[in-house]
Amino acid sequence: MFKTFVNGLAVFLLIMGIIAIAGSANDCDGHCMETANTIGEMLMVCFIGLCLVATGGAILIKNGSEA
Repeated sequence: MFKTFVNGLAVFLLIMGIIAIAGSANDCDGHCMETANTIGEMLMVCFIGLCLVATGGAILIKNGSEA
């Protein structure tokens, strides 16, 4: 049961990381540039998303290798 909970948490981290990476630019096609992210903010959100994806993936790989 605990392994199922941890795997669910890992999948949640993985999905949230992908969503963060996809939304990191806060793109609005140039119509709202006053609220767009700067390059630094975009890279920070993208890096956090990559960390979430890596953490979720590492947990899933580690739990999948145990018999």
